[in-house]
Amino acid sequence: MINKRLLFLILPISLFSFEINFQDALTMALQNNKELKAKKLSVDKAKQDLREAKGYDFGTLKFNENWSKTNHAGYVFGMKMAQRGATFSDFGFDYFIDNMSGLMNSSTYNSTRSNLLAHEPNELNEPEAYRNYETKLSYDLPLFTGFKLSSAKDMSRLQVEANEAKYRYDEKALGLDVLKAYNGAVAAKYFIDATRKAKEATASFVEFASELLNEGLVTGIDVKQAQVYDVGVNAKYEEAQNRYSQALAYLRFLTGNTQIDDVGEFITISPKALELKELQNQAIKNRDDYNWMELNTQTMKTKIDFEGAENYPMVGAHVEYGYNEESLSMNEDQSYYVMAVGLEYKLFDGLKISTAKQKAKIEYQKTNYYYEYMKDGIKLEVENNLLNLETKKKILKEKIKANDLADEVLLQSQEMYKNNLINMSNLLMQQANAQRARAEVIMSKYDVTVAAAQLKLSLGESLEN
Repeated sequence: MINKRLLFLILPISLFSFEINFQDALTMALQNNKELKAKKLSVDKAKQDLREAKGYDFGTLKFNENWSKTNHAGYVFGMKMAQRGATFSDFGFDYFIDNMSGLMNSSTYNSTRSNLLAHEPNELNEPEAYRNYETKLSYDLPLFTGFKLSSAKDMSRLQVEANEAKYRYDEKALGLDVLKAYNGAVAAKYFIDATRKAKEATASFVEFASELLNEGLVTGIDVKQAQVYDVGVNAKYEEAQNRYSQALAYLRFLTGNTQIDDVGEFITISPKALELKELQNQAIKNRDDYNWMELNTQTMKTKIDFEGAENYPMVGAHVEYGYNEESLSMNEDQSYYVMAVGLEYKLFDGLKISTAKQKAKIEYQKTNYYYEYMKDGIKLEVENNLLNLETKKKILKEKIKANDLADEVLLQSQEMYKNNLINMSNLLMQQANAQRARAEVIMSKYDVTVAAAQLKLSLGESLEN
């Protein structure tokens, strides 16, 4: 029967231990990584810019409600005219009518006429305060903008595609970070296991040296040397544990999963086995960052047309319907409408348009040079990564051979020490060589996986299955 106390100790470990493989870690990172989510917003923003550029095609519809009150003579007269409520009395015609008799009399005609023309009507010049409610609905539509709006839409559309390509590149780049963190944790786990085995070996050295000391076959220095080395292995074990904890912490950071506390085996990456030229052509075809640069180059080319659009005439339409009233009543008798089509053509602007267009041409040429430079850089990157992978594979084979030889030498040295053919210093030196050889194999395996991943990414491929 299982001890209940032991069962309660085991259950929490089994319930909360969370081992993860690379593909699951990569999936979590793509879903949860906050930096990647922030980069995704660049795509969303570019889509809103395109939506805004398309929106200009629909024109602008505005509603206005304005209330005003004034005794300004010009404004009062204008308000009355707009309200269709102006009368002859507003012009001071009462004074004119009162003096009509003078005009009829030929003897006083000239003086009366002069007095009438010189009279300043109080009703017109000193009106009482008047108020006006202006209610209107207006619609403005660009009919022709010299292709400026179409160029703006083309630029926005290209930038949506460019940001999507950049986001795909960032997704794949995150895969390399996850692989380094994951395989780094696996390597640290192997270091712990290798150090544990070294600990078992050095502990046996201490025990065996103590037995030989009791038999008078060795001196006390052998036991002390073995003990010193054994303590050093303890320190290496703690260092390996710390490295493993740090690797797991970084993996949890990338994936956004705080439950991860273990990893599986090394993930192996297998890029396509093709000739260098084929790999380089594939990279040029598939690389998202290269596609991003190509779309930016097209954007800068379109900007030349955008800047030169103002060399063409601009044509727009304006439609307006509204009311001017002393009180807000929406009386149809006081409504009005306006329909207008306007053309604007810049004859001279101090060379601003031509300068802006020339600057756009320079920016396009500059971007195009970077585009061509990136093409050469990608070819070089693929070649370097291919050479690096081939070298790392050869080094791994040699490290494995060295490790096997070191293990054989260590076994032989143990037998020689038992037969008093070598001293403890020689035995410990062989143990150190074997331990170092194991560590180098682990690191070499890690280096091969990273080199293979870098080559695959440089070909424009994802690390996802």
